[in-house]
Amino acid sequence: MHSNIPLILLICVAVALAGCSGTQNSTSTSTVTPQPGSGSDTCPPGGCLVPSPTDVLLPNLGVTVTVNPKDYAGIIAVTFDGGMGMAHVTTINVKFTRADGTVQTVPLGNKKGDEVDLQGTKQTDRVEVTVSMDNGHAYKVFDGLLPYRTRG
Repeated sequence: MHSNIPLILLICVAVALAGCSGTQNSTSTSTVTPQPGSGSDTCPPGGCLVPSPTDVLLPNLGVTVTVNPKDYAGIIAVTFDGGMGMAHVTTINVKFTRADGTVQTVPLGNKKGDEVDLQGTKQTDRVEVTVSMDNGHAYKVFDGLLPYRTRG
């Protein structure tokens, strides 16, 4: 029984060190259209379009964010669906990397049903969603590529 205590302690420390904190405010619904010279970060075209692994949340911190496929106009809807851990959510940030290299971070509201619409390109774009919790840690819950719809 005592031999499990170091393992449990190690797991707790690893989970505690897994995230970082964020400080942006949240909003309910907005539409984002990156503008040239708007202060957004940029990446070389196609250079930042490589997804990385997401974090696994403990069950009491679990939340769900839905990132819908692009519609015919290239709009990507990102919706906060809530979950057991929604009372612990302080901020949700959506980092949007367009195929042209434009990078923009947009706040998503932390109330169930809050949504943000992103104006995508007619190529493959990347969306990353990071949720910050009241424990001071931030967790990446989504990181994926969204191709433009093609006729099948």
